[in-house]
Amino acid sequence: MNDTPETSAADDNGFSEAQPSIEIDVEILQQRLQEAEAQAQAAKDAQLRSMAELENTRRRLERDAQNSLKFANEKIISELLAVCDSLELGLKAAAGADATARPLIEGVELTQRQLLSVLEKHGVKPIDPLGQPFNPEHHEAMSMVPSADTPANHVAGVMQKGYLLHERLLRPAMVMVAKKPD
Repeated sequence: MNDTPETSAADDNGFSEAQPSIEIDVEILQQRLQEAEAQAQAAKDAQLRSMAELENTRRRLERDAQNSLKFANEKIISELLAVCDSLELGLKAAAGADATARPLIEGVELTQRQLLSVLEKHGVKPIDPLGQPFNPEHHEAMSMVPSADTPANHVAGVMQKGYLLHERLLRPAMVMVAKKPD
């Protein structure tokens, strides 16, 4: 048998006498293992952040899609509000009409109720602020009027109703705001 440096100096435990090189190799391997574990942890952290960001993006897209569906008909509803206003003005003008016009007035009232019912079914709610405190988020002040009957900074009159679409302002109510009499 030919003794090589690796096998010739074996001690009783089967280790070679060149243990310092093994210790160096173990230290290098431990260092590489620690580096690999650090890289694995960094990759895991990056993956978790990516998954969280992906989940946030998914939720945001779902919310945007729901809002798009919810408010997709906003433009046509806004245009229908003008029809609703015209019906209301027509009914106010016909209030003093004689008995022969009564069937026509009833037909217009029915049409107005149907239109309001359809709008309500699609999430439209009227804002009728008469007597309520002025709210700049839902009301548009057209004028200030002196009033002894209505408290100051309350709505004394409504020139045009406002509307909400799913709690979002579709059109502000045009109002006259009360002030203290001079």
